[in-house]
Amino acid sequence: MTRSVILLSGGLDSVVSLALCREKHNIVLALTFDYGQKSAKQEIEASKKIAGYYGVEHKVIKLDWLKEITHTSIVEDKEIPSGIQTSAKSVWVPNRNGLFLNIAGSFADGENYDYIIIGANKEEAANFPDNTAEFIARINSEFEYSTQKHPEVLAPLINFDKNDIVKQALINSVPLEFVRSCYQGFEKHCGRCESCTRLKKALIANNDVKYTKILFED
Repeated sequence: MTRSVILLSGGLDSVVSLALCREKHNIVLALTFDYGQKSAKQEIEASKKIAGYYGVEHKVIKLDWLKEITHTSIVEDKEIPSGIQTSAKSVWVPNRNGLFLNIAGSFADGENYDYIIIGANKEEAANFPDNTAEFIARINSEFEYSTQKHPEVLAPLINFDKNDIVKQALINSVPLEFVRSCYQGFEKHCGRCESCTRLKKALIANNDVKYTKILFED
């Protein structure tokens, strides 16, 4: 039987990826990264609940040094621009997905995992090059040389936009009440940052009332 590891941030994309691939690819481990982001506490808490819900082992990987070389508003004490048109530069973390996937690659190589699951998707690929199918293909080529196991990175949402992803979440009864998609470190989703705006817009497009209220309304 195959075994897989997933990058789990607690956000919409990683949670839906877990729900869709948990049984098909036998996901047994979820990795959450704490690199000093403003929402680290909330992301870790959300990921822990989600991993518990799906019966998957959960590990938190601390990368304190990454904050030191990240000079954007996702970690620094300055305002995160609001709206979907937020520049990727304002929330960029140096080589984040490349680093996370390589760490997962080490787990796969050392613990015999066949697949690494990531929530990369079509909508975010328009702004973030490390969410593109081309990036995933390059990482897979790298693992042919940097590992003995040669794990394959899978992005089950690579052709989906946020509306599609929320639709899949609702169809598959994903526990969206546990999701944490906000860049800010507030108690609830701020409803203004790029990630919040994308999620809220997609919920509304899918005629959702329940989760819109739970995640965004006081």
